[in-house]
Amino acid sequence: MNKSILIVDDDRAIRSSLTLLLEHEGYEVMTASNQAEAMAVVRASAPALVLLDMNFSRATTGDEGLTLLRQIKIFRPDTPVVLMTAWGSIPLAVEGMKLGAADFITKPWNNFALLGLVESLTGGLAGGVADGQGGFDRSLIVGQSSGIRRVIDVLRRVSATDASVLIMGENGTGKELVAETVHRNSPRASKPFVKVNLGGISQSLFESEMFGHRKGAFTDAVADRKGRFELADGGTIFLDEIGELTPSCQVKMLRVLQERTFEPLGSSKTVKVDVRVVSATNAMLPQMVAKGVFREDLFYRLNLITVTLPPLRERLDDIEPLVRHFAAGRAGFTADAFDVFRSLTYPGNVRELKNLVERAILMCGDTIDAQDLKRCVADATAIIPRQTADTATVSGSESALIRETLAACRGNITAAATRLGITRQALYRRIEKYGISI
Repeated sequence: MNKSILIVDDDRAIRSSLTLLLEHEGYEVMTASNQAEAMAVVRASAPALVLLDMNFSRATTGDEGLTLLRQIKIFRPDTPVVLMTAWGSIPLAVEGMKLGAADFITKPWNNFALLGLVESLTGGLAGGVADGQGGFDRSLIVGQSSGIRRVIDVLRRVSATDASVLIMGENGTGKELVAETVHRNSPRASKPFVKVNLGGISQSLFESEMFGHRKGAFTDAVADRKGRFELADGGTIFLDEIGELTPSCQVKMLRVLQERTFEPLGSSKTVKVDVRVVSATNAMLPQMVAKGVFREDLFYRLNLITVTLPPLRERLDDIEPLVRHFAAGRAGFTADAFDVFRSLTYPGNVRELKNLVERAILMCGDTIDAQDLKRCVADATAIIPRQTADTATVSGSESALIRETLAACRGNITAAATRLGITRQALYRRIEKYGISI
């Protein structure tokens, strides 16, 4: 494995400090103090990683670092580059990530966090778990459609690394199952897999839930309690509904993701953790970043690798295997029943399909034909014929569906969300989006 690292910094003390740290961990270190020296090394060898200072000489604009980054990515497009910057230059580092940098660290850096980042990036994305070498466990993900095959291909390559993964997709597409698949196929598989639904944690409880607290930290703190990050130490933490974080919670999350350290409530002792971060959202984070409601630096921390799950309407070939998987031999389905399954559109995606299968088994017995299934569909306002969806805009059909479901549930948000196969928070967002009165 290539373990050579190029350090580019005009400060001799920084080059020496990083060299000692990295050589102690078994890395081969090369150094450069300026752009010309750096490119000479890059051309002559293929470093596994470049640690690149944003400024040389007395410049403070970051232009030198960005220029060198562009040159490195042209000559060695597959070589990861980590930018080094001061806190006040974080916007420059984020700009660098847009140009292809893998990540950034701030000076003074945390040795523990830096070594973890270097280890994850020098592991390489191509080294994933290969079939025939222990096998790749994809048992949680059902289907062979082209969209799912693309997802599996990405997971094969990234699971064996420590790279942060952001899973995006509509509600009910299976984001949690993908996160668990990443964990199962990683070197951390024997360690904890801790799931956190950030949409269900209030701002007032965020620090206690995520970082823990010490006895007496607040009125109800009658004993010490470990937070989710500490519980996940050595393993993987799955941050679901990451788009629900408030601005103040985003700041706190950014620090722990960058340094892998935090202080529990009521304690001045810093806790270090070794966790892999997998996050998920059904929100469009790039648009939220553009609107200023989600931190750009946090977004780039989360999405070193992005996995986008296709909605069920783009996976029609997977409907039959999914139905058989959910039925688990409890009932049989005729060919025309599968035609009905494929003719429907599912706002709740795979989760809604599963609900329909369960309903059909409960209501229709051992063998289910098209007529049986249509009767079940008539009782499920969350499911509409596909041709209805095709004759209207997506937003229009979704708006109409939500209005009909709310009316059928007499305005009960919990009941409507359950029928639609989405969370209450997601339903509230759509109600606001379409200006629906309740």
